[in-house]
Amino acid sequence: MSDHIQPPVGLAYLAGAIQHEHSAAILDMLKTRKSDGEFCEYVRSGQFDVVGFQCYTQELQALAKFTTLVKSVSKNIVTIAGGPHPTLLPGETMEFLSATLDYVLRGEGDITFPQFLNCLNHELKDMEKVPGLVWRQADKVIENAPSEFVKDLNALPLPAWELIQPQTYPPAQHGAFFKKFPIAPIVTTRGCPYACKFCSAPILSGRQVRFHDPDKIINEIRLLHSQYGIREIHIIDDNFTINRSHANTVLTKIIEAKLDISIAFPNGIRVETVDKELLDLMKRAGAYLISLGIESGSDRILQLMNKKLKVAATEEKVNLIHKAGLDIAGFFVIGFPGDTKEDIEKTIKFSLKLPLIRANYFDFLPLPGTPIYYELLEKGELAKIDWKQFHFMTAPYAPAGMTRDQLRGYQRKAFLRFYLRPNILIRNILGIKSFLHFTYLIRRFYHWLLM
Repeated sequence: MSDHIQPPVGLAYLAGAIQHEHSAAILDMLKTRKSDGEFCEYVRSGQFDVVGFQCYTQELQALAKFTTLVKSVSKNIVTIAGGPHPTLLPGETMEFLSATLDYVLRGEGDITFPQFLNCLNHELKDMEKVPGLVWRQADKVIENAPSEFVKDLNALPLPAWELIQPQTYPPAQHGAFFKKFPIAPIVTTRGCPYACKFCSAPILSGRQVRFHDPDKIINEIRLLHSQYGIREIHIIDDNFTINRSHANTVLTKIIEAKLDISIAFPNGIRVETVDKELLDLMKRAGAYLISLGIESGSDRILQLMNKKLKVAATEEKVNLIHKAGLDIAGFFVIGFPGDTKEDIEKTIKFSLKLPLIRANYFDFLPLPGTPIYYELLEKGELAKIDWKQFHFMTAPYAPAGMTRDQLRGYQRKAFLRFYLRPNILIRNILGIKSFLHFTYLIRRFYHWLLM
């Protein structure tokens, strides 16, 4: 059972985009844990014409399983997949699932998914005109021209929250811990202008940052608070703080709304974009936790990552955030190409030195489509990657001079050294809200340390 279950806001946006012309339903298998038979019965009883899937690379095998189940119910049901993996490797995805996957839709689907459904309604007419669509014609895979990123986010309808009922989700959210409950994730921006070699965000959401209007954002928060009883908002943008004016306005409107909510940034913000004034505003708005992509304690590795960040500057900003009275969670990557045992030790020591409440140590993943992925592919270093074991806790890749087992050992060592310190251990234990919350934390502990 997964230890990371949060409302699928991306699917809710797609559902919101088609609801004026089509009926829609969202089934979260991580949440519902339906058996294969129950899933088939859900598809059968729903009499669906189209079944779509969101797919990350680590979910490729699950996608194969569920598309097969859909086709076992009826071969006439159209199957389509989107999300990171199909967007980055569309042709390979179609070939891998040649018997059960009919279409792939690359990129942001808010505009193109309704276009695709309209083509189906008109007996596949003008299918070649749907941007981002990958399809078959006479057993040949055809990739249409890429879709453009949505320019005006304010023209999009709100996510179809009624289809996912965020208040019914368990205490197994992205950040593991929380202050208030229930929780809903929201997106206030899309896009990332940075070029970290290991990250697919600029490819998936574009290099240009686009913004939801602050009034639209606060209206969505009010809706979640009043209609669904949400008491904590997780802002899951890649770059909430990149535009100071936008961030200030959103935070100010949250303060003015005087809602009984807490706020966290579990997806991370750029370290260098914060200062005392912004941090004070965050605190006044109800923020209590900021996650940071620190990545490494070695300047050499940060340079290899193209992170555009220095260890000393990171330490200065982390101390500033801590002084502002906000908890900090740090993200670290170990095993990046070029990483040595000495670099990893530096990263572990650096994480212990910083005033963090929590730390995540991710084994490096060569995510398809990223700059480092193509570098490693060209060098022939990805031949042994097992896509079935492509997780942050399985070390699917190890840099030269290290084995996967050694890298996994460093990951366990880092977690144990960080969390077994008495003050950190006690603070996190005191953060457990219920027995159910505790069970999900135990699962997370098992997945990260014992698998």
